[in-house]
Amino acid sequence: MTENKTNITKKTAIAEIIEKKPEAAKIMFEYGLHCIGCRVAAWESLEEGCKVHGLDEKKIDEMLKKINALE
Repeated sequence: MTENKTNITKKTAIAEIIEKKPEAAKIMFEYGLHCIGCRVAAWESLEEGCKVHGLDEKKIDEMLKKINALE
């Protein structure tokens, strides 16, 4: 199986996600993750940001699935 070069994981920095898939911002907002423009977004992972905002693993996995489904 070939890995998609734009595949996003829980460990991917929030800023990198937005750089690779700008439309992911809308999905993040839907889950209450509004730290797209925050200074820590440059190094904070999706998982770290989600946990700070109280999202559990199930919600993180749901969000990740939606983000990776983007073209």
